[in-house]
Amino acid sequence: MVFPEGTPISGVVSRLAEIGSRLGNLPGASLLTVVASVAVGVVVANFLVRLIGRPVARRVARQSVAQTIVRGVRAGTIGVALFVGLDAVGFQFADLLLGTAVFSAVIGIILAPLVGNFINGVFILADQPFEIGDMIELEDGTTGFVEDITIRYTKIFTLDNTFLVVPNGTMRERDVTNFSAEDERTRRSIDVLVTYESDIPEARRRIERAARDCEAVIDGGPDIRIGVARYMAGPDCRLHEFGDDGILLRLRYWVKKPYKLAKVQSDVNTKIRERLGDPDANVTMAYPHRHLVFDDTSGVARVDAGSDAAAVGGHDAPAAATPDLSDDAPTESAPLGGDASPESSGDGVPETDRDDGSGQ
Repeated sequence: MVFPEGTPISGVVSRLAEIGSRLGNLPGASLLTVVASVAVGVVVANFLVRLIGRPVARRVARQSVAQTIVRGVRAGTIGVALFVGLDAVGFQFADLLLGTAVFSAVIGIILAPLVGNFINGVFILADQPFEIGDMIELEDGTTGFVEDITIRYTKIFTLDNTFLVVPNGTMRERDVTNFSAEDERTRRSIDVLVTYESDIPEARRRIERAARDCEAVIDGGPDIRIGVARYMAGPDCRLHEFGDDGILLRLRYWVKKPYKLAKVQSDVNTKIRERLGDPDANVTMAYPHRHLVFDDTSGVARVDAGSDAAAVGGHDAPAAATPDLSDDAPTESAPLGGDASPESSGDGVPETDRDDGSGQ
């Protein structure tokens, strides 16, 4: 529509154009325009997030993917607003591309780790090794729950009430054990060493019964299938090996939830100790010990008769006789308590060394 030159509307339009031209000539006007455009983009992004947040969460089964979509919409909206603001102030994008080409090597070196984290984040979201809320264990023994998965990093809430933020580039290189994937039932094992004199069948029954007494342990039911293999659902105690100090029994049991494995194992150990400690069990828990045996092959004792006589007469004498347990000990040594020599009397003291009380 074209307005006549003298109409009031054409005057208002020309006035607004003049005001816009004057504002454009002010110092920092271009920067203010870009900032205002980004601010409008933030407002629009928040509105879109509230608008599509619930539908996306209902349609996408994985929470991490839904959050990534929402974050992408937010970042994309703000990015579009930034480009609109730059275009409004006459920014030449061709110059930006030329400058990027000049400094591409430097930018590539600086942004390489960040780009790597982004790519690995995409792989984590696509491969689905774990999900938000899963209980995982890293190769260094750190155990916790996945709190958040972003394009750049994975946040883990550890069992020690601390946050661990791992870049996705490092996360994909680690061995991660997922306790919550598919089936939360987790199998654990406990080794119990009993003596060879114990009643082994009774020990196995008592150990299995001790595990069944714990509420968190699966006490029976259909066999649990893992791949093509099937395992007993209830506790199963088997004779594992014959050790140096006793017979090793290995208990295998399944835990319903993996979130308190240490407590469940402590409870099972306590029940096992109580049942095997029963006097009627005829079962003794073994521990490492050594039994020393002396017999005819251990050697004979050798007694120095002269030393004994000196001791009886009150003279200085060396220390008491020491037994010689070596295999090459002389066989004609005097026995303990017998005659020390042919000249000795019945009490083992030589005649020449006797003190008759005369002082001679």
